[in-house]
Amino acid sequence: MTNGDAGTGKSVLLDVRGLKKYFPIRRGILQKTIGHVKAVDDVTFFLNRGETLSLVGESGCGKTTTSRCILRAITPTAGQVLLSDNGEVVDVATVPKNRLRSLRRQMQMIFQDPFSSLNPRMTLLDIVGEPLLVHGVGNDQERTDRVVELLNLVGLRPEYMRRYPHAFSGGQRQRIGIARALALNPRLVVADEPVSALDVSVQAQILNLLLELQERLGLTYLFVAHDLSVVKHISERVAVMYVGRIVETAPTEELFASPRHPYTEALMSAVPKPDPRLRSERIVLEGEVADPANTPSGCHFHPRCRYAQAVCRETAPAQEEIAPNHFVSCHRAAELSLRGVARSGA
Repeated sequence: MTNGDAGTGKSVLLDVRGLKKYFPIRRGILQKTIGHVKAVDDVTFFLNRGETLSLVGESGCGKTTTSRCILRAITPTAGQVLLSDNGEVVDVATVPKNRLRSLRRQMQMIFQDPFSSLNPRMTLLDIVGEPLLVHGVGNDQERTDRVVELLNLVGLRPEYMRRYPHAFSGGQRQRIGIARALALNPRLVVADEPVSALDVSVQAQILNLLLELQERLGLTYLFVAHDLSVVKHISERVAVMYVGRIVETAPTEELFASPRHPYTEALMSAVPKPDPRLRSERIVLEGEVADPANTPSGCHFHPRCRYAQAVCRETAPAQEEIAPNHFVSCHRAAELSLRGVARSGA
């Protein structure tokens, strides 16, 4: 396992190496496999203790599949998901199922839709207390006391615990989901677009709550999102994903100020800028997103890249560290001068 960011003093909690998830394409009466959808294709990144890494990209690029592979909600096709477990490094991708339960106490998920992720037939007490019951934590009274503690932690009144999900607003439901995720005192929380279904004002409240909880409880977040404005507010590092591959990873401020991959530059150009002086021409990508069942040769992004050359069409770029903790997969990263948010309109 790697040692983490140089100069930060942080150690690595999660180290993902060469992660792949291929879904078979079957045809005919015998359901013969004729190909694969490469939803996640050789993804590598690390996550330091106590930090937030945001995984961003267009819908369908493999962000959620990656997060579910990390939690072993689905089994990866290949690769390693190395989790530091009390001084021992465990590969979540291959660990026997009888050990998964104890590992899942350390890894929890906050879901995108705060309503569909809650059982409408269960009260708040049952929903938030269910992880405690499943893992055999405490007796009935101890579990009730823990639910009261969790509700206070996320800003909900304990007297609400006998109510059902339909009685709450979207923001309150997401607070319930956060309380449930924290029930077992996890170290890693995967947040799968937790604010995308909420109003803007409520989004800010939930984001601020997540940051407060991270500071208070020492949580580590893998934050899946497509809204770069949200990402800039909450994350310390950002990984940009395109058609199953991570094309660029960097500290947040550096990525926004100086992107080194053309796809990242295009995403940055779409970030809303309230100050008219900072607005610049939006980069509109031509063509369609590559089909993960039939990916193009070379760099997956080259059919839509305005900087593409012959080498881009023929050879897949390797991931290189072009600056401290700034990794990019682009043949022309060293020579291109790309536009970031901080420099827009300059």
